[in-house]
Amino acid sequence: MARHIYSCPLRWSDMDAFGHVNNVVFLRYLEEARIDFMFRLAPGNGSTSFQGGSVVARHEIDYVRPLVHRHEPVTIESWVKKIGAASLVIAYEIKDPEQVYVRAETVVVPFDLEAQRPRRITEEERTFLQEYVDDSASSDGRAAA
Repeated sequence: MARHIYSCPLRWSDMDAFGHVNNVVFLRYLEEARIDFMFRLAPGNGSTSFQGGSVVARHEIDYVRPLVHRHEPVTIESWVKKIGAASLVIAYEIKDPEQVYVRAETVVVPFDLEAQRPRRITEEERTFLQEYVDDSASSDGRAAA
């Protein structure tokens, strides 16, 4: 199982009045990593996989410890927790080598922009996503039951 690694810079404006990265900003970080994973790494030259659109159906975030602004980027590891017929679950850890700041999951639904409705995951997309599946661990690092 591979994990997608994204190096995310921290911006001065990401901090809140308490001097740490605001909780809402973490959603932007997850979005940056997810877009990098699904669109930049879509299979094949000229492939249209994932380019028709997708919508977020659900986010779940556990804030483990505060993250303060610094010049070094934070690492976001992403992997696929589940692939359904018309949705997938992406799990993430926002971390440094020595600590995790956030654990999260996002339910993503491929979307047909022209028809304005959800669509099924294609075989090409499923093949690509399968390389990143890890169903042996939940996003909080515990083994699945």
